[in-house]
Order: sequence, then C-alpha cells, then structure tokens
Amino acid sequence: MPGLIWNMMMSMSGGWFFVVASEAITVGNSTITLPGIGAYLAQAIAQKNLHAVGWVILAMTVVILAYDQLLFRPLVAWADKFRMETTSSGTAPGSWLLDLIRRTRLIHRMLVPFGWLLARLARVPLKLPAFERPNPFGVTRTLGTRMTDIVWGIVVVLLTAYVLYRVIAYVHTGVGAGEVLHVFVLGFITLLRVVVLIALSSLVWVPLGVLIGLRPALAQKIQPLAQFLAAFPANLLFPVFVMAIVRFHLNPDIWLSPLVVLGTQWYILFNVVAGASAYPNDYREAATNFRIRGWQWWRQAMLPGVLPYYITGAITASGGAWNASIVAEAVQWGDTKLVAHGLGAYIAQTTADGDFPKIILGVAVMSLFVTLFNRLLWRPLYAYAGSRLRLD
Repeated sequence: MPGLIWNMMMSMSGGWFFVVASEAITVGNSTITLPGIGAYLAQAIAQKNLHAVGWVILAMTVVILAYDQLLFRPLVAWADKFRMETTSSGTAPGSWLLDLIRRTRLIHRMLVPFGWLLARLARVPLKLPAFERPNPFGVTRTLGTRMTDIVWGIVVVLLTAYVLYRVIAYVHTGVGAGEVLHVFVLGFITLLRVVVLIALSSLVWVPLGVLIGLRPALAQKIQPLAQFLAAFPANLLFPVFVMAIVRFHLNPDIWLSPLVVLGTQWYILFNVVAGASAYPNDYREAATNFRIRGWQWWRQAMLPGVLPYYITGAITASGGAWNASIVAEAVQWGDTKLVAHGLGAYIAQTTADGDFPKIILGVAVMSLFVTLFNRLLWRPLYAYAGSRLRLD
C-alpha cells in the first residue's frame, strides 16, 4: 500500500508533465487544442509570453498543494498501518485532514453507510466461470477443444501477419533502407542518453530517498515539493534552456539532455522513499544492535531492502524518459528552435511535418528499443529482486 500511494503521486505528477503534449497537438497543418492549462501554456510558449508562463506556474502550485493536503497526505498517514514490523517506529506520518475525519462524529456518521456497503461488497464471493471441466475419463481438454485453440491461434497469427504486412508496405512507400538505418542510429543515441541520465539520477536520488523515507517528519515536508517538481512540465524551462544555449553557443545534444529526465527522475525518488518508509523498524534496530554502519549498512541492510522499489522506479523512469525525449530533444521558444540528435526529435519533427510513414517508423523503433531494454535488463533485475530480496 505505501508503494502504491507513492506511485499514485508520481503518476499524478506525470500527467501534469505531459499535459502540454496532450492538450495541444500539431500534425502537419492541422492543430488540435483542448481547453486546459496545457493548451494555454503551449500558446504562451509560441507567443514568448513570460507573464502567461508565470500564471501557469502559480496555478499549478495551488492545485498541487491542494490535492497534496486533501488527498495524498491523508493517504500516506493512513497507509502507515500497513508496515510489516513488530515494533513501531519513533515517528509516524500525520495529516490534519485525517485527524479531523477521525475526531469528528458527524463525519463518522456520514461514512458509516459507505463503510457498511464496502464491507458487504468485500464479502461477496467471486466465482469465475470454469472454462475447463474434466470429463469422466480424466482428460481435461478434449481433442475438439485443442483443435479449436489451434485454429484460433492460426487465425490470430495470419491476421497479425497481414496487418504487419500492410503497415510495412505503407511505411515502405515513404521510407527506404537508409532511412531505417538512420532511425536505428538515432535510437541508440537516445538509448545512451536515457541510460546515462537514469544512472546519474540514481546516484543522486537513492541516498536522498533513503534519508527522506527513514524520517517521516522530513518526508511530510518534502512530499509537496517533490510532487511540484515532478509535475513541472519541461516546456516551462524551454525559455531558460533556449536562451542559454543560444547565448553561450552550447551543444544542444548535451544541454537539452537534462530535459529528458526532468519529469521522470522523480519516479526513482518516490519509489525509494516508499521503500525506505516501508522498511521494517525491526531490521533497523537489529542493524543498530549489531553496530552495522557505513558502507556495510548500505550494502547489507538498506540497499537490499529498497532494491525492489528502486527497480520499479527505474523501470517507470526509463519508460518515461523515452516518452519525454519526444518533448525534450526538439524545443521551441517563439521562432527559435533547437534540435538534438535522437529518436525523440525525429518523431517530433516528422509529426510536425505530417509525414505518417516516418512517424510510424519512429514509433515502431522506439517501441522496439523500449521492449528490448525491459526484456534484457529490467525484467531480470525485477525477477531477482522479487525472489531474493522480499521482506516476508
């Protein structure tokens, strides 16, 4: 439950981060905008209106502080009871709203019917239909059933192959072999950028996340600030980065890279904080009694305890960084545009040009890179952490 709630915070903030890319979309000569702060910010960036950007920052701050106090802080304080330990920690997270709910008789009376309904629903048995029933001869699947499965499998494979053939044929109308090779090279550039930034973010936020997670009072103070920084759209920093790169003649391939990890590095922090918060106090007391300190404490006590949470955060941070590259590798402030080499910039430019074969190629290559990266690195690490480092 603590990990779920901290990931809910991060997901909420991730929605704010991509709100500009979602509420104002331009493909070729067509532009679609939705009413919202994201479309408002996109227009402010196009008009170089710093005054409007300031209003966006103020509005985001107010809304994030509101849902932090009214939603997430009470949930964090409530979820503290799910810690797995036999001794309680010295300090527990608190919430003025949760205290108010617990102490107010009127609120209790209003919530009694809702609690009764949830209790009744929790006792309703869920009976899933049995798709396989053993026959009198003890054979669980008949020949006819197996043949039906085989036929449906062949149909699915044929339909998939047909769709892929049509897509490849369509992409081939506007893309040659040289273009495909070029896109794969851009994919490796973005992959290198993502790996380096995730590694640097981990070196910074894992120690700080443990420090914050082991101190509930500090976590309460950091929580709204971390949510605001995680929700801070990369587009709000476009003026600073564009003007600095142009003014000092900097390399966009290097100095646009921080924008890729700006909104996704917080997945690592939030998950490590959740892991440290859920770390049993029994283990901390045992480490203190055995005088386990310094690097030994990190290597044998804390890092194994938070590793499953860190891997979850790193997986989501990595995937978010690939998405963010579409926004961060090609930036614009008014009429000034800066582009870094990478797959994200390729997708952004081809989308703006309305070149659909190249858009499909870029998205397909990015999907391939993300899938292989998860299969070859994150899934084995996740399986190792789940089987060897469970605190139960």
